[in-house]
Amino acid sequence: MRVCFTLRVRPDRLGEYRARHRDVWPEMRAALTEAGWHNYSLFLSEDGLLIGYLECDDFDAALAEMARTEVNARWQTEMAEFFVGGGNADERMRPLDEVFHLD
Repeated sequence: MRVCFTLRVRPDRLGEYRARHRDVWPEMRAALTEAGWHNYSLFLSEDGLLIGYLECDDFDAALAEMARTEVNARWQTEMAEFFVGGGNADERMRPLDEVFHLD
């Protein structure tokens, strides 16, 4: 399953958001992998548009698995202040409809 989603990062926090993602905690990386997130990328525009892409077997199951981890709870708490509207970004992710794919 290929999943693409968007979120919005506060424009005044772009630099720090980028910096935090240059050094994602090893235990967070491990939790994502163990929960089935693969080929995961985040792309950030200068206006704060964040586009995420990942591959997994079942997106709802992968999100639920992350929600059960302590490391994700800590990460979400620390990262909430970066997003327009605040809150847990994982809970606001909505997959976009794929309209074309070229292998």
